[in-house]
Amino acid sequence: MHLGKVAGTVTATAKDARLVGAKLLVTDLVDSKGSLIDPARVAVDTCGAGVGDTVLVVSGSAARMAAGLSTTPVDMAIIAVIDRVSTT
Repeated sequence: MHLGKVAGTVTATAKDARLVGAKLLVTDLVDSKGSLIDPARVAVDTCGAGVGDTVLVVSGSAARMAAGLSTTPVDMAIIAVIDRVSTT
């Protein structure tokens, strides 16, 4: 799992039928202080995240374990909207 910051949205008219209805968000991977680690990854949203939200993302085969994605061709999914990160 990784921390991410939602930077934008993706609109794709032509796409795999299994992605119809899926919300795609541009997500920057960040560290615990919010500093950029890996920019502009696209993730399927499963929990109602929006631009500016800090989120928890999973990638690889774990992404397909999120609700409703078991047969969907995804590599990254947002599984939580983070309220607070504490490193003390």
